[in-house]
Amino acid sequence: MNTYYADLHIHIGRTKSGQAVKITGAKSLTLATILETANYRKGLDIIGIIDSHSPEVIEEMEEMINSGSLTELNGGGLQYRDLVLIPGSEIEIYDENCKGPIHVLAYFPDLDAMKQFSSWMEQHLKNIRLSSQRIYVNAVILQQKVKELRGLFIPAHVFTPFKSLFGKGVSKSLQEVFDPDLIDGIELGLSSDTYMAEGMKELNPYVFLTNSDAHSLGKIAREYQALELAEPSFEEFSLALKEQEGRRVATNYGLNPLLGKYHETVCSKCHEKVTAHKESCSCGGTVFIKGVASRIEELKSYFPNPVPRKRPPYIHQVPLEFIPGLGPKLMEKLLDAFGTEMGILHRAGAADLKNVVPEKIAEYIDLARKGQLLIEAGGGGRYGRVRNLNQQRE
Repeated sequence: MNTYYADLHIHIGRTKSGQAVKITGAKSLTLATILETANYRKGLDIIGIIDSHSPEVIEEMEEMINSGSLTELNGGGLQYRDLVLIPGSEIEIYDENCKGPIHVLAYFPDLDAMKQFSSWMEQHLKNIRLSSQRIYVNAVILQQKVKELRGLFIPAHVFTPFKSLFGKGVSKSLQEVFDPDLIDGIELGLSSDTYMAEGMKELNPYVFLTNSDAHSLGKIAREYQALELAEPSFEEFSLALKEQEGRRVATNYGLNPLLGKYHETVCSKCHEKVTAHKESCSCGGTVFIKGVASRIEELKSYFPNPVPRKRPPYIHQVPLEFIPGLGPKLMEKLLDAFGTEMGILHRAGAADLKNVVPEKIAEYIDLARKGQLLIEAGGGGRYGRVRNLNQQRE
């Protein structure tokens, strides 16, 4: 088996013609720039582009196949230089069984299956060109359609307070909405990690995934996973989700949940953090945005898990963009020395870093990739932040 780094939740902001796909995504986030950034700067091996259902995105992929810059693989997926693209789609479900909207991810082995899925979805969406649109069909019917087209079905960022399975979508159980046998994995999201979620017995059957949900080029690979596969392809990824034939998710790399925007409960009026069971905030506000930490504790009380399944390590890796003092010029020096961000994070030794950037920055990077930086928690839509080195040593 070989190790491959994969980020499977990347949005497209605009098409080549400038048409919006993910409206909140950066205009610079196009198919071409994603492929170049993921391959040359980030050093990823596999990416999932989850707006591949958009007709103009499909046309761009077809153009690249015809020109020879993308190649369809026998095992599924599209090859771009050293990178494999798995076409996917993010969809919003809100049927009669949902308490609130739920985002899910569907991945397909090839562009033909993606085109069939897009044509089917167009009958149930208001605007097939845009990302994360609400589908007017029962959730289980959607699951069945994905499976009919040989796809993979994964609930997205499942604990986020808005538009997620456990954030708003269900009261207690995923079975309120989904057929559990038609789920292939669980994407944790930025405000949670394995150690928080493994206490839920209902999630024992599923592999956990950590992806960036990138809305800009810089956010690609802020979360990712190391996969052990024979080769990078859709079929191999599918085996890893089932943990079959030696394929597996070997390591999850993600933000310390404290850095996530929704980790702690906050007052919706002033965004001050509030403790559980408090009825009002000091500002007088009485409406709170429940944090992921509180919601997971609530869910664990419904289905306790005294013997969690064995899971791969989750490394609390702080993205390089969070490192204090690491500006564009120093970042370029690191990239010149080590090739890609994966090279900086996984292959450069501590002494090597000090030969390229100031000792203080090198120390930050080394602590960041070991998950040893102290973090001030975020909440209510605001990211947490890294404390400076003087605070780390106090």
